[in-house]
Amino acid sequence: MTDGTSRAVWILRILSALFLLATGGIHLYLALNGVGGFLGVAFILNFVAGLVLAIAMVALKGRLLQIATVLSLLFLIATLGSLVLALTVGLFGIHQDWNFTLVPETVIVESIGVVVLAITTVMVLRMPRPAPAVR
Repeated sequence: MTDGTSRAVWILRILSALFLLATGGIHLYLALNGVGGFLGVAFILNFVAGLVLAIAMVALKGRLLQIATVLSLLFLIATLGSLVLALTVGLFGIHQDWNFTLVPETVIVESIGVVVLAITTVMVLRMPRPAPAVR
């Protein structure tokens, strides 16, 4: 792998972590500012998952990084998909509208995050694996 590719992967990993933190942060803000019940608990769990995955994006390497990258992409797809369902047909009896706090911003952040994480996932999965150590 060239130095340019390695640098690009690091930049993508950092950007991915920032989008995961932003998504989790939005959900934490909403949970602490009025969203309660089942949805509030789900938002707190979303924050925790976003934080853990963001740390994994910058801390792991090798096969674990590949797993964390795929899980992070799936996480953002699921988070965005849940919001889209809540905005359209409803999700678990919860119907959302565009006027609710941070809905447009969340759609933008999560949509861009999905694109960045998709690119990051492709780059990480295409990285060559180091040769096994000789004993």
